[in-house]
Amino acid sequence: MDAVKDWKEDGAEPPFRVTDLKQWVYCPRILYYHVCLPEVRPVTFKMEAGTEAGKGEEGREARRSLRAYGFERGVRAFGVALSSGRWGLRATLDMVIWPEGAEGAHPTEVIPVDYKLSKMAGEHFKLQLAAYAVLLEEAYDLPVKRGFLYYIPLRKVEQVPINLRLRERLQRELGAMQEMLTTERMPEPTPARARCVACEFRRFCNDV
Repeated sequence: MDAVKDWKEDGAEPPFRVTDLKQWVYCPRILYYHVCLPEVRPVTFKMEAGTEAGKGEEGREARRSLRAYGFERGVRAFGVALSSGRWGLRATLDMVIWPEGAEGAHPTEVIPVDYKLSKMAGEHFKLQLAAYAVLLEEAYDLPVKRGFLYYIPLRKVEQVPINLRLRERLQRELGAMQEMLTTERMPEPTPARARCVACEFRRFCNDV
């Protein structure tokens, strides 16, 4: 936690959303424009479509059993609001599962589920799950060993282990995000320049 400022110290609202972390990993300049130059940030069709698709999937999810996630029984909740001054993050998580133990025993873990309007998992999606994991652990005092990505177009579930590698990377990326916010210095663009071709911010980057 050394690299991450504790936002509880001054009572400020956590500055980042978990979705900001996903964008930071995809290209750090997207987050820079959002937090340092918010007047230039467009709202794209893709952003709106993802939000609407998630809302529709929530209704279908409520009618499904938990067997798709490997559980016979459990409790789930939708649209769970989470916030942590310790991590400097806030979020609304698509779904949370508390699986029942043997013979109805109390849950021994809590599990994040994130809906994606995508057909494959990028590393940034998995890191986003790790962020939800640390928020859930703080909120419910239960371990998060795994999370799930639900791909809406495929109606497919992928389990993602919340391992030490993901947790360490989460801390590094949050530290870098907070440094950017403090200094307001524009970060380098993504090295994957193919992403720039269709980026809505391309006209603001004069060096790509």
